[in-house]
Amino acid sequence: MTRSAATRQRLLRAHVSQLLACRLCPKMHRPAVSGGAVLSRVLLVGQAPGVREPVLGRPFAWTAGKRLFSWFQQYTGVNEEMFRAHVYMAAVCRCFPGRNAAGGDRVPNPAEVENCAQWLRQEILLLEPELVIPVGRLAIERFIPCPRMDEVIGTRFRSTLYGREFDLIPLPHPSGASPWPRIEPGKTLLAHAMTLIARHPAYISSFTS
Repeated sequence: MTRSAATRQRLLRAHVSQLLACRLCPKMHRPAVSGGAVLSRVLLVGQAPGVREPVLGRPFAWTAGKRLFSWFQQYTGVNEEMFRAHVYMAAVCRCFPGRNAAGGDRVPNPAEVENCAQWLRQEILLLEPELVIPVGRLAIERFIPCPRMDEVIGTRFRSTLYGREFDLIPLPHPSGASPWPRIEPGKTLLAHAMTLIARHPAYISSFTS
């Protein structure tokens, strides 16, 4: 039976409330971060929040976010405010992992990734996305193998996860620490990926319906 939009919205709000209360991973720095209960057929999946996101209460809230949203503004004409209002924003892990010994952000361990997989599963089953945009290698590899970024960026894939089939258009991580999106072939492949997103029917309808 197909759920009504009102029912799906109610279930999504309950889902986000449960997500924000999650306490499964003792090494993670709470609170969990959510982009809110945005009912959308487009799902963006990041890697994990940075140190600023839990304080500001939204994903991609700092430098990497500014770069990410500049891509959407440049290539699709959608600014940050519009994007946040019309696209559901998720992540492989929803809490800040903390710092590693070298001073960078710690990579979530497999148990933490698996703990957080339940949230992504529920979101895919509830939202039934037609387009998924994974950002960064950790997010991309939740859906498809990513041996090299130049083998996946700039290409649209047909992917299936948790029994739901959708289009997948990967993006590189917008971190300033990575020069990949700013040099060739990354610069050209990023432009190809953003053009594919801009032309996708689900993306277009998200901002015109």
